[in-house]
Amino acid sequence: MTIGIDPALLARYGSLAIKARVIVEGALSGMHRASVHGSSVEFAQHKEYSPGDELRHVDWKAYAKQDRYYVKQFEQESQLTVYLVLDASASMAFGGGAIPKIEYAGLALAAIAYLVVQQQDKVGLLACGDKQIETFVPPRGRTNHLHDLLGVLDGVVTAGGRGDESPAHALQRIAELARRKRALIVVASDLFDAEDETLATLARLRAQRHDVSVLHLIDPHERAFPYDGLTQFESLESAHKLLVNPNAVRADYLARMAAFLARCKSAMADAGVDYHLVATDQPVERTLLDLIMARSRLGPGKGGGRDRRMEVG
Repeated sequence: MTIGIDPALLARYGSLAIKARVIVEGALSGMHRASVHGSSVEFAQHKEYSPGDELRHVDWKAYAKQDRYYVKQFEQESQLTVYLVLDASASMAFGGGAIPKIEYAGLALAAIAYLVVQQQDKVGLLACGDKQIETFVPPRGRTNHLHDLLGVLDGVVTAGGRGDESPAHALQRIAELARRKRALIVVASDLFDAEDETLATLARLRAQRHDVSVLHLIDPHERAFPYDGLTQFESLESAHKLLVNPNAVRADYLARMAAFLARCKSAMADAGVDYHLVATDQPVERTLLDLIMARSRLGPGKGGGRDRRMEVG
């Protein structure tokens, strides 16, 4: 199944709200083609049909057995709170083989925010990277709140990645904010963290029974290292520069990158975190669809289930 618009083309669309809607509509179209369905509520019991009940909830199997109309009653869960965490550190500004990672992250999180508000749940935003600047939008569920959140998100993305703070601190703050109620936490980051503090914090959030999804964003050039000839590499988060022959370091680099990706995947699997490795040349609709489908397959206590929505039907 093919789905999606090239991210670089999508980035040239109008406002972030329009981009978000295009992504969501594309993902939902792909979901229906894949025959994946879900619901934000859980079946509870039957009741006899009465005028005004929705026909789509009639249990036709029960009617066939008893020759009477019964309607499935559903237990609506309390409003879900979703925290979006954007890694806006300097390394996220890299875009060698596609649009910058921070721009891709902004598109993905905007689409998720749009979807969450459409489901009448609450969504908030926390961006990290520069220790001197904190960007926090408290979770709310109103339509005008979506406009405000997307405005803030667009401003962060437009400013570009800066600073060297990992998402770990932002995640710790969310743990404090959500200590009395379980939440869905979606993180968009390249997970470049020398101490692996972010991985450890994500595992702790999951241990506290929060629902955690990670969009691990990697630029195609970061994974393939397609450079040739004498090249100067500059760190985006320090003043360090290195002039090297790529052919002399390629094997070592690729081995280290493969080990890093394997470590992230293993750590998240061990912690029960919903983990997605995302190449930033992949259509954003595909990324959102993968996230929705993964959540629809997960059962209660494993990142899915009745109080872990974003399972649109």
